[in-house]
Amino acid sequence: MATPTDSSIIPIDDLSGSDCKYSQEEKEARCKLASVYRLVDMNNWTQGIYNHISLRAPGKDDHFLLNPFGLFYSEVTAASLVKVDLDGKVVDPGTTDLGVPHTGFVIHSAIHSARKDIKCIIHVHTGVGIAVGAMKCGLLPLSLEAAAPSIGEVSYHDCQGISVDSKEREDLAADLGPVNNIMILRNHGLLAMGATIEQAWDRMETLMLACESQVKAMSAGIGNLILLSDEVVEKTRKVTDEEVGMVVTEPGLMSFEANMRLLDRKGYKTGYQYKLSKYIKRQ
Repeated sequence: MATPTDSSIIPIDDLSGSDCKYSQEEKEARCKLASVYRLVDMNNWTQGIYNHISLRAPGKDDHFLLNPFGLFYSEVTAASLVKVDLDGKVVDPGTTDLGVPHTGFVIHSAIHSARKDIKCIIHVHTGVGIAVGAMKCGLLPLSLEAAAPSIGEVSYHDCQGISVDSKEREDLAADLGPVNNIMILRNHGLLAMGATIEQAWDRMETLMLACESQVKAMSAGIGNLILLSDEVVEKTRKVTDEEVGMVVTEPGLMSFEANMRLLDRKGYKTGYQYKLSKYIKRQ
């Protein structure tokens, strides 16, 4: 179910002005996180007002930012993001009084509590993601995307119903493990995460394409599918940006900045601080 996108675009960066109460670091973080909500909306990966994307708050490992429950992703702005602690207490409600649902808190707090290396978590309910999560085989090595370095090993978590039970937090953390950055929630959806927003976004983009390819290919019957060999999967996962011929940057940065330029050209006013402008010559 896609989020209806209003013809009048709501600017992402609504924190301009001398009266902004946030540090420059938090302002930039809020703008980037709100921009990811718009990218998910633009890619039709939304389910109405549901699901969450979270980011650990700058300078506060026990606080994270996420969307207020009740806004379409096309309505989320930097100032509207809610800040909560790992116990579910609202530290900063943002510009709404909507708060956050327990379901969003359970999943995101479980991972932020268990994995200090993870800063950003993207959770989506897409048809192809739910479909792959419902397959006993899980994500198959059917495409180079499924074997991409950004994907790596995939974790799985069995569905326990709507995530409202705080006890499920322990199971989520255990199933994710100490190093994986992709988790498929059986019969539920997808989770992609990373040490930065850019990493998490790159992983979700790649994961979605891998899932789409698998769902389409499965129509031919699993017996007719050609899987990548273990050797090819291992080789693919070791490929570096230098070998591909890319400008070497932070993981996921090049793709993310391209998406930020797209949003800004469309009038979203991201407030994003570009790092790669020196590589792009404009006439």
